[in-house]
Amino acid sequence: MKILAVDTSAVCASVAVTQDGKILSESSINTGLTHSRTLMPMIDAVLRNGEIAMESIDMFACSVGPGSFTGIRIGVAAIKGLCDALSKKCVPVSTLEALAYNLIGRNCTAVSVMDARCNQVYCAVFLVDGEEVSRLTEDMALKIEDLAKLLEDYENIIFVGDGAKLCHKALGYEKAPANCEYQRGSSVCFAAMNHIDEALESKELLPVYLRLPQAERELKARQKQ
Repeated sequence: MKILAVDTSAVCASVAVTQDGKILSESSINTGLTHSRTLMPMIDAVLRNGEIAMESIDMFACSVGPGSFTGIRIGVAAIKGLCDALSKKCVPVSTLEALAYNLIGRNCTAVSVMDARCNQVYCAVFLVDGEEVSRLTEDMALKIEDLAKLLEDYENIIFVGDGAKLCHKALGYEKAPANCEYQRGSSVCFAAMNHIDEALESKELLPVYLRLPQAERELKARQKQ
């Protein structure tokens, strides 16, 4: 099966095409440019450089959150459009689960962490056993001190994600090396392969947020006052 996947959930944007677990083409940008400017050219480049016809894609996959509210919406909207144009389905993938796939080939407890600001992280814990990834917790938004308590029950921890440096500095566990620290489109593809039976029609594909947008949080705070 040939899968095209995107991840626009954080500053790093990534697009990849895989076929039966093999990476055919992949591109990532981590320069702070807006995903609305870069995503569609990246998709075009990944297909063109890999000499892959868009019509040959069997399934699409998309990181649906948690992460940047605007970034996630851009990725979801792009995949919806491609699915509609080609009458294909899409597999929604947790950003945190996809990050754990960055560590396949290892034997560790992958703690996927994304900086959620205000001393909080989006996080989830996964067991990585060679090529197998198993979820151990749900996706959560936690204060770093609460994450520290959660991790007391686990061993051989490796932080992965854009919050890895922050958590490594605060809690001292190992962090993933730079080449597999950030979001990767290929990891979204690999995660999607284990959720093919959850594929959706484009109209059913929705972002998944663990917190309200900042504007809504500030409005609720003012209303309480």
